[in-house]
Amino acid sequence: MEGCDVIVGYKTYVDLVKNLIRGKEVFSTGMTQEVDRCQKAIELAAQGKKVAVVSSGDAGIYGMAGLIYELMFNRHTNEEGEKRGKGETEKKISGSPVHRFSDSFIIEVIPGVPAFCAAASLLGAPLMHDFASISLSDLLTPWETIKRRLKLAAEGDFVIILYNPKSKARTFQLEEAIDMISSSRGAHTPVGIVKNGTREGEDIKIATLKELPVHYDFIDMSTILIIGNSTTFVSNNKMITPRGYNVRI
Repeated sequence: MEGCDVIVGYKTYVDLVKNLIRGKEVFSTGMTQEVDRCQKAIELAAQGKKVAVVSSGDAGIYGMAGLIYELMFNRHTNEEGEKRGKGETEKKISGSPVHRFSDSFIIEVIPGVPAFCAAASLLGAPLMHDFASISLSDLLTPWETIKRRLKLAAEGDFVIILYNPKSKARTFQLEEAIDMISSSRGAHTPVGIVKNGTREGEDIKIATLKELPVHYDFIDMSTILIIGNSTTFVSNNKMITPRGYNVRI
């Protein structure tokens, strides 16, 4: 970010790094305006500016990296279509089209710490075996698709991470998801609840599937839930999912 000319991002995330971007040009928007932000970042880059698109956690996990690549791919495809329309030939290597962006565009994805990794570190070691991460937001994914994923993850005995569990306008999904998971898990399955993990206002709770409804009011969009599998247990207020080593407890 220090080496960039412009910072682009969701206002909440930009505010989190304000001490690192003093004096920078900033373009920020609210929720659901992701395409506008990324299009703006590409436009600024096309002007020769070095642009940082800020995401929370890891940009490649529920972040903006994929959208930037999609928009750049569409831009490149449209440009190639215009060239072919003018009779220009497409360069090929080994018989395949060269799928690369303009030399003026270099995209670098900087790895970060995903929210589920941060939450897991605060809870103990709940992700030591296979797990599935599922967002309960149906803004971009049909609820029926989300339910199918929940059902299969629960039946497969995966540790289940729930992103975007509940918002002010979207409340029924969490209760329905927990009901579905509970049909394949014992009532005393541990559930880690991490709100504002590693940020100001951090709060951590460990409950069971049976107890979870008591905490529904506590849960919001800044909360990550990690639901244990059939082997997950709690010791000294820490969630542990055994990897399978031959350890006598």
